[in-house]
Amino acid sequence: MVKLGNVLLRYSVMIFMLHVIIWSSNNYKLIVMADVPAIFVFGDSTVDVGTNNYLHGSLATANNPYYGIDYPHHVATGRFSNGYNPADFIARHLGDYTESPPAFLALVQKQSTFKSGILRGANFASAGSGILDDTGNQGFHNVTSLTRQIEQFQTVCGNITQILGDVKGSKLIANAFYFLSVGSNDFFDQFRFNYNISTPELVADLSDTFTIHLQNLYNLGARKFGICGIPTIGCLPGIRAVTPGGACNETLNGYAQIFFNTTLSLLQDFSSANPGMNFSLGNYFLMTTGVIDNPVASGFVEVEAACCGTGPYKGVYKCTQNSDVCKKRDEYLFWDWFHPTQKASEMAALSLLYATGQEFVTPINFTTLATIQH
Repeated sequence: MVKLGNVLLRYSVMIFMLHVIIWSSNNYKLIVMADVPAIFVFGDSTVDVGTNNYLHGSLATANNPYYGIDYPHHVATGRFSNGYNPADFIARHLGDYTESPPAFLALVQKQSTFKSGILRGANFASAGSGILDDTGNQGFHNVTSLTRQIEQFQTVCGNITQILGDVKGSKLIANAFYFLSVGSNDFFDQFRFNYNISTPELVADLSDTFTIHLQNLYNLGARKFGICGIPTIGCLPGIRAVTPGGACNETLNGYAQIFFNTTLSLLQDFSSANPGMNFSLGNYFLMTTGVIDNPVASGFVEVEAACCGTGPYKGVYKCTQNSDVCKKRDEYLFWDWFHPTQKASEMAALSLLYATGQEFVTPINFTTLATIQH
């Protein structure tokens, strides 16, 4: 049984975050307690800002209306949101950014500004990708794996040291903030394609592979890792739409909880084995559960159906120009079949940045992590 005190704490924090959002609705930037020299983003569609726009034949794209309906000038940038995503809000609060650094593949297209651009960071995240190299390929045909994202970052590191020199370049890389949001698609692939692998085997494979990815980043000079766990993926509109009675799929939710615990353990071991490595792990599962259990306390009205989509729970297909789109988007937890609204993304980002205690983020919040100097 969940202790009443823990429930009240969860809801009080969510209410606090809502008040912060209302207070800052016309000025998203709160007092910045950290000013990181650069931000590098890795992961999947939760933080993709347009990578897949440059991948020929990729089916995991969001460069069509109504995506971006609340983004400046209503532009569909490739973000899987009605506006901004968590990476954008994280960047705003950690430095002099208006949004996430551009997609690496977008920066590459402009060689005249590539070198100056990468000194502020880059976003390598690719919708559909996961921790395992094969994740996303069967369903979406062309995604940038996490392995490839880190290889792209290696190219960036070479350019940074070439521009600044070894000493200054290494210092920038060490003091940059590394934001990773990945893992859901590895479990979605297991769910969709029924691979012949047991849950313990899959989790062990993911844990071992994720450790390799982190080691590669560490070896390239990364030291400050802000990492997000997996949300309640069993309660997404796209999952409710194919579940009898529109219920949550508890198998998928179980994956999310198991992997959070596994990730926390591996990060504790990894930080002990690698001097100077610091981390902050966000518990997206508890954040989302708190909203679904008590939407009113968090300022939401609809926490089951998507704002934009088709079919039951608007979860049968992604948002398109032919979809039914809601008008009061800030009242919805979910934007499309698998992704949060801009408002929900901001609430999650604020929790990662400023939450006290260790319920939503552990062992320190993102802002505290960002202030550590190397």
